[in-house]
Amino acid sequence: ADWVTLVSLLPPAAATAVYKKWIPNTNFETTSNWDKGKVPCASNVVRFEENKVVSVFVRSPHTLTDMYLPLNGELVLAAGAGFAAFDGSWDPGCDSGETVRFADAEHHAWFDPTLWQTVSPSGELESSRHIFSVDEERVPCRYDDVIFQPETSFRVNVNSSQQVIRLRSISLMGQELSSPEAWARYLRGPSAALQFHGNGTLQVTGSGCPDKSGCACGNALDGHRICAALLRASGGQCPAPACRSPLHPLGHCCPVCGATINLDFTPDFDLQKYQNRLVQALLSQPKYTGMQMAISKVQKEQTFLGVIPRSSTPVIQIVLIHDGAGVQTSSTVEQLAADIMEDIAQHGEALGISSGKMEVATGNTFSEQVENHALSRIATGTVLGLLFGLLFLGGIFFLHRKGKLR
Repeated sequence: ADWVTLVSLLPPAAATAVYKKWIPNTNFETTSNWDKGKVPCASNVVRFEENKVVSVFVRSPHTLTDMYLPLNGELVLAAGAGFAAFDGSWDPGCDSGETVRFADAEHHAWFDPTLWQTVSPSGELESSRHIFSVDEERVPCRYDDVIFQPETSFRVNVNSSQQVIRLRSISLMGQELSSPEAWARYLRGPSAALQFHGNGTLQVTGSGCPDKSGCACGNALDGHRICAALLRASGGQCPAPACRSPLHPLGHCCPVCGATINLDFTPDFDLQKYQNRLVQALLSQPKYTGMQMAISKVQKEQTFLGVIPRSSTPVIQIVLIHDGAGVQTSSTVEQLAADIMEDIAQHGEALGISSGKMEVATGNTFSEQVENHALSRIATGTVLGLLFGLLFLGGIFFLHRKGKLR
């Protein structure tokens, strides 16, 4: 194919780390952290629930009428921040004597994909119109770097079905903790117990993925937590798919319309280089505008007789979806999947791909056309089969009457 030459001109893919940033905070100046939707002012009474554990970062000085503190918590003061008593002067923008309560931060869960963003190493939002992640990989994976924004406080529930939640590094309060020893020291400090609660144990390893073919995310045991958090806003139900036989990608909460390709690979396979190849050479083409791809290593369960779990084996899963709908969209999805499969057929050995299996589920209109076409072919075959059978029986009967057959 012509696009192979283009890919060969790209720089070699470096081993890339994935950075995931925690979105919520418990800062004093964040308006959503207060039940009135505003930061307390001079004539307000501030109340923290006495039995709610909390860590609160205070960025600037504040004047208040009164403040009730929790039995267990901390106020982290930035330089110049602090509190002063209200002197009784009139403030036109402040309701006199109003009580303002700090919101409950207990419900912010580690395994909620809506509370994380994938960012660049500098902390900026990393958005690619071509790449998305299956739901289990939207939460930090075992070789990811986690970022809690500098000059913010937070409280996160780390309840987990895993004994240990492993990470490459954690950055918080402006410092990066990238070794087991540094993380152990932080856990012994006063803030850790206020910031992290629940039965899970976070462990910093300092190690990235050692395999160029990629590493499985490691969140499968908490997949039910991820999906429950993701679907909470919709009453726990997935939206109805637009196609009749949707696909169920591993690590994704809801069925999708699109295509999946599962690749068996050899030790020569390089996941990052292959992703770059597909993005630069195919997904960037104008005809594939609106297409998105998720690609990662997953553990595919092997079964005996299709029922009894036997073992799991690593495969590279590619998920292709389109942000549009209709016949044209369905055709685009199928064309991209076919182009990938054709490239595998031609160059798979050089890429470290030993085989690939494709499945496609497209939109209603296109599916109906395919189905009707298939049904018409079946009907035509049935009619021809009956005619052939009748002619055959007629021939036997004719030859019998002529005495040619006994």
